[in-house]
Amino acid sequence: MMRNKLYLFGNPKDSTRGWTVYTALLFFLFVFFGFVQEKENKLPASFVNVKEIIPSIMLDLRYYSEHNFVGKRINGYQAEKCILTREAAEALKKVQGELLPFNFSLKIYDAYRPQRAVNHFVEWAKNLADTSMKREFYPTVEKKHLFRDGYIASKSSHSRGSTVDLTIVSLPLKSQEKYAKGDRLCECTKPANQRFGDNSLDMGTGYDCFDTRSWTADSRLNENQRANRLLLKTLMEKHGFKNYNKEWWHFTLRDEPFPETYFDFVIE
Repeated sequence: MMRNKLYLFGNPKDSTRGWTVYTALLFFLFVFFGFVQEKENKLPASFVNVKEIIPSIMLDLRYYSEHNFVGKRINGYQAEKCILTREAAEALKKVQGELLPFNFSLKIYDAYRPQRAVNHFVEWAKNLADTSMKREFYPTVEKKHLFRDGYIASKSSHSRGSTVDLTIVSLPLKSQEKYAKGDRLCECTKPANQRFGDNSLDMGTGYDCFDTRSWTADSRLNENQRANRLLLKTLMEKHGFKNYNKEWWHFTLRDEPFPETYFDFVIE
């Protein structure tokens, strides 16, 4: 007794219809999944890897590491890459071009920041019991006040892709202290020789220092620190950036291409 066979796309022995539909489906799946994979491996339009635009720039990407106020790698930072909009990267290239002849370079701490990273900060800030990095990054501020004082917020201009946290280093580049989880922490507000051994010019505080001493025009700066901050601010403003006056390291491109869009693609 012969049994009837069920063919999803028709019986290929009876006609070419089954093979035609089957081939079309395979082609569709190949193209579709190939497109998805290609899309996952590429940056969104208008975003670039800063190192490809400015090969000489220095990177110290703190949120890819454990040396930050949370004490662990931040969500969304899956590769040690610095991403910005092309417009912001091209403007930074001009700043770097002014520094290099004098044996200086920019060093970037953070650039594009996925929204999921900002969410990570918010969740961390709600956990008042976790103060493992307090001594270095917020020695004078109670964690419960980080929202009130504006150090943590639910949105960041970094997620729009044209904001960068950076400093200036001298060349040839000096060695920098290596942080390992569990190392003794040093207050970010201390003099340069008493805080973390960053190879930056002395800007008066460490990076991501939650303290009024980080305000760009803080009156307690000595002459050298004031000059270093002024150099950074002047060059960045000359080439189209504006400074956030409560963080000497924080600059946003004035004519940013996505002023209302907060991106969440992963850095990979």
